[in-house]
Amino acid sequence: MNILFLCTGNSCRSILAEATFNHIAPPGWRAMSAGSKPAGYVHPRSIDLLGCEGISTAGYHSKSWDNLPVTPDIVITVCSNAAGETCPAFLGPVLRTHWGVEDPAHATGTNEQIDAAFMTAYCILRTRIEAFLALPLEELKNDRQHLKTELDRIGTLLPSAS
Repeated sequence: MNILFLCTGNSCRSILAEATFNHIAPPGWRAMSAGSKPAGYVHPRSIDLLGCEGISTAGYHSKSWDNLPVTPDIVITVCSNAAGETCPAFLGPVLRTHWGVEDPAHATGTNEQIDAAFMTAYCILRTRIEAFLALPLEELKNDRQHLKTELDRIGTLLPSAS
């Protein structure tokens, strides 16, 4: 199964999700990411954060949804409606869900505050990816409606406070 994490710029959130998913996904599940208007670069703070988490960043780059290597089975948009972002609408016969996350690329303040915004986005995405991968995926591959329900539910999860 191929998962597409989609946002506008493909420089922060969708890259964080793609790299994290591929780092922890079981065989047969693969993520990719793209943007409707790619920034053309991966945000350096995304690369730094992934490196600190022990997740490889080799081969990740900002890319357009026009150049996907395969057709995705599932498209997960990660734009934040709360911030007034317009999520791109991927066309095609795919299962779609929305996991809105604030864009850390727009964070302002001190270096610590900006780093915290990137970590928050990462933790939200990681929580949701781990919840997704904890599902009975082999069963759900054949029950699209149940899978859609679970994906929509997961899109509301937030990391637990520690």
